[in-house]
Amino acid sequence: MAASRATGNGRFGAILRAMLGFPIHAPVVFAGVLVLAPFLLAAFWPPCVQAAQLLPLPVRLLLPSVLCLPYLLVAASSGQFQWSWVALYLVLPVAVSWLLHSAGVADPGQRGEWRDFLVLVVLGLAVDLRWFEPAWPRGLAVFNKMLLLDAGIYGFLAIRRLHGVGFDLRLRVADLKIGLRELVFYTPIALVLGLALGFLHFHAQTPAVTRAVLGWAFTFLFIAVPEEIFFRGWMQNLLERRLGQRWALLVTAALFGLSHFNKRAVHFNWRYVVLAALAGIFYGRAWRRQRRVAASAVTHASVDTLWSLWLR
Repeated sequence: MAASRATGNGRFGAILRAMLGFPIHAPVVFAGVLVLAPFLLAAFWPPCVQAAQLLPLPVRLLLPSVLCLPYLLVAASSGQFQWSWVALYLVLPVAVSWLLHSAGVADPGQRGEWRDFLVLVVLGLAVDLRWFEPAWPRGLAVFNKMLLLDAGIYGFLAIRRLHGVGFDLRLRVADLKIGLRELVFYTPIALVLGLALGFLHFHAQTPAVTRAVLGWAFTFLFIAVPEEIFFRGWMQNLLERRLGQRWALLVTAALFGLSHFNKRAVHFNWRYVVLAALAGIFYGRAWRRQRRVAASAVTHASVDTLWSLWLR
């Protein structure tokens, strides 16, 4: 029995290595748990955010320094350890918390303060331009994106206490209705324009239902939700207080489109920018309806899944 289990585990590990392209070690798995915990707890168990808000201020500000632990685990197990990266992942999350605390003191009415937007610019550019990805072994750069997302979630929810973010992934029927409605509105526009621009290409295939469902779920959690909380829950939310709903929607959609300039191309991918900006309008409409990230993430994940399966 023991030998059988060992053989099975070895085969499972070999399958994961073949699928993901990098070796799976226990420290990497533990680091993954540490990275996902803040994200999932905040999304599915809101009392944890309220509990963090009750901590003494010095503890609250220094708590996100623990986000350096995933890097320590992964780097030590892969032989890519560097103190400079430790310092970055130790200091940056604390700096985000301090800036957002200062923004809260200066702007208690939450109309949006320069420090709010500075945090968004730094986090957004760091992810989009892959500033910190060299810290990670090949295939594990996703840790960087999730760590920065955790820093933002903690900073905006537990420190800044930003209202109206809507980061609650306990799906409601209304989330599905709103999200799929915006998908229906966007799809004919995307098809006509995408095919005319040569960005979309039909693929005659029928994927397995399991693959499609799992693909949608993965896209929802790890692509759509991170982008939707950043662009809609934080950016559009803050811009509405300065520009009003219509301009906030358009500006955020344009910035969302521009964030795709370097995707799937060596040079400026203007076709992707145009299609993504148009999609951002419908994602923003879905979020704005009831101010819930889950609704816009449904639209976003559905668009990405349909594109991936039939139109890429």
